[in-house]
Amino acid sequence: MFSLRQLQYFVAVAENGSLTRAAHQLSMSLSTLTEAVHALEQDLGLKLVERHPRGVQLTLKGQQFLRHATKILADVADARRTVAEEGTALSGTLQIGVTALVAGYVFSDLLARIRRAHPAVAVSAVEDGRDYLEHLLVNGELDVAVVVQPQARPTQEKQALETEVLEVSPYRLWLPLGHRLAAEAEVSLAAIARERQIVLTVDEIEATADAHWRAHGQRPPVAFRTRSVEAVRSLVATGAGVAILPDLVYRPWSLEGDRIEARPIAEALPTVEVGLAWRRGAPLPRTARDFVAVARALRAARARG
Repeated sequence: MFSLRQLQYFVAVAENGSLTRAAHQLSMSLSTLTEAVHALEQDLGLKLVERHPRGVQLTLKGQQFLRHATKILADVADARRTVAEEGTALSGTLQIGVTALVAGYVFSDLLARIRRAHPAVAVSAVEDGRDYLEHLLVNGELDVAVVVQPQARPTQEKQALETEVLEVSPYRLWLPLGHRLAAEAEVSLAAIARERQIVLTVDEIEATADAHWRAHGQRPPVAFRTRSVEAVRSLVATGAGVAILPDLVYRPWSLEGDRIEARPIAEALPTVEVGLAWRRGAPLPRTARDFVAVARALRAARARG
């Protein structure tokens, strides 16, 4: 079985592109390093590197194994830090960004949990659009953000940020009590398009809805546009229109106490993904690592139902 030291040697060779440079970096002899890499290849039964006059190049299997080796070493380093930090009360600061749609539906629970777990941590949160929050993450002005993630992320953003999905929420149709479409088990977009729409304009929801309608050749009338989920609830409940929104923000009652029905949509629509984002390649402070751990625990608890 290969050792952690062999993984460290292999990663050093991959990063340097040369056995000689890696041996110099590791302060060890070239022959010892060469033997260690060869022993790792024999243990795995794989050819990891190809030697050439100017250095070494990873094989396809070597590139695949490098991802695993890097993750194993990072996990071990995290475990060592965690053990070293155990028994010490967590303090310091935590800078969090959050988009409008998730502020009251995902973030509030996360914030309560991190404050209960670590009351000495000073949490500072800012609400803004996803693009601006990601700009703050890249600049190091935020530790972590909770955002509605785009369906397709540009390559540059993929390279700059690490992301992790916390919740996946399907779209459903919101209706007032007694609406004729509430009698249907599921409702087609063609039927919905004949109704006046209440449109939520935060976190790309409106743009996503427009894309749905264009894809199906429909252009329904719009009764009202608003940035307030509570306004959508009240307007739908009182019969001003219907709305297509993710289950994430569905509640069966408006603030006035009027009932809101929700029905599945017959056509397949993209889901809304809520997740974490942080800067790639930058070590997370302990406060942020604990926040990520709390978010993962909440996701696991919800999955168990």
